[in-house]
Amino acid sequence: METERALHRLRRAGPADVDAPFLPAVEIGRRQARPAWGHGYATEAARRAAAYAFAEAGLDVIISMTAVRNARSRAVMERPGMTRDPAEDVDHPRVPGNSPLRRHVLYRLRRDTR
Repeated sequence: METERALHRLRRAGPADVDAPFLPAVEIGRRQARPAWGHGYATEAARRAAAYAFAEAGLDVIISMTAVRNARSRAVMERPGMTRDPAEDVDHPRVPGNSPLRRHVLYRLRRDTR
């Protein structure tokens, strides 16, 4: 896996038309082909992205989001120490209201808790 590429997956979180208490924020994220699942690549990328965000980019906080039912992504967020406050969960504005993927969980990692 090209971890250098994974480090550059830092991006602004949330579309401009979203009003959420956690914005503005920087989100770390990843996408993988199914054959890459279960090998630890996403966890390693998350750890390296967090290290880069704090050490190189000088950020104090990073976030990550996924659908409530995406247990695999949630586990990846928890491994480097990200935590969730259910009060910050949101309905994704670009997912139809009747979709089971609409509700999203927000995980957060602070520089001082690493």
